[in-house]
Amino acid sequence: MIERPDENDSQGEPGGRIPGAPGVAAFVLEEREPSAIPVLVAAPHGGRAYPRALMADLRHGPSAAIKLEDRYVDRLAQGVAAATGASLLVAHAPRAMIDLNRAPDDIDWEMFARDARPLEGGTGPSRRARSGLGLIPRRLPLLGELWRRRFVAEDLADRIAGIHEPYHATLGSVLVRLRERWGAALLIDLHSMPPLPSRPGVASAQIVLGDRFGATCHGSVVASAFAHFAQVGREAAHNRPYAGGYVLERHANPRAGIHALQIEIDRSRYLDPALVEPGEGMADMIEDLAGLVRRLASVVAELGRDAGAQGWPLAAE
Repeated sequence: MIERPDENDSQGEPGGRIPGAPGVAAFVLEEREPSAIPVLVAAPHGGRAYPRALMADLRHGPSAAIKLEDRYVDRLAQGVAAATGASLLVAHAPRAMIDLNRAPDDIDWEMFARDARPLEGGTGPSRRARSGLGLIPRRLPLLGELWRRRFVAEDLADRIAGIHEPYHATLGSVLVRLRERWGAALLIDLHSMPPLPSRPGVASAQIVLGDRFGATCHGSVVASAFAHFAQVGREAAHNRPYAGGYVLERHANPRAGIHALQIEIDRSRYLDPALVEPGEGMADMIEDLAGLVRRLASVVAELGRDAGAQGWPLAAE
């Protein structure tokens, strides 16, 4: 069964709109004034508000929709924010409708009716879009094509205007407010992943930290994250197989005091064996992630104090 947001998910400041779901916000922002720590936790792939028309368009129904989700990563994010006082941005719009971790032009135009496609030229779809996971997901391994019809221009325009644009505008504004208060800010872009394959004698990583190979946050942030996960006994990897996507590319600017780290969590560590419902590991994972956020908040606050003494050379840009 595909569920709409829980009552607990609807607290905070709603934003955006989901086409085909009147009255349901595309995302919800929760932040304290003044902020308790210089951290924003965001969950762009946890949305479960599925309009009926979208479900009717899916060839494989709920099974395909769930495979696209970072299943219940929003519950992790909410638990961490409640425990730490971090700002929180949670998408309600599902990834099946639009992927908030893709650029607005990262589109496989073969999904669209011919009169909706752009003129020939340009760079064409990215590798991600060609693989089936562009701005609007097209296909999944073992399932194949996801949709019963080709989309029209209005489908794309409504989803970008109602979901993608306001989500990223809100995310950017929160990070600026945090930096203005603390001198630096950290975005934790929280995702979940299928269990990684293991090798003989080598434990597979439960966590993958992505910083676009050093481009999106200060090295002390990554070092502290690895130290924390080692301390709590969770194997962590760096940038492989997930280095971070459009969210980090768009919003991170370490030289201007805005740092961003993508965190991928093995979903078998907090879901049930079927990877569908919350499991026994949910509480422990929230506790470990909350400890991480507290530790990184201190690191980023120190970076902000250093910036106040030295000045960010690009802070006005």
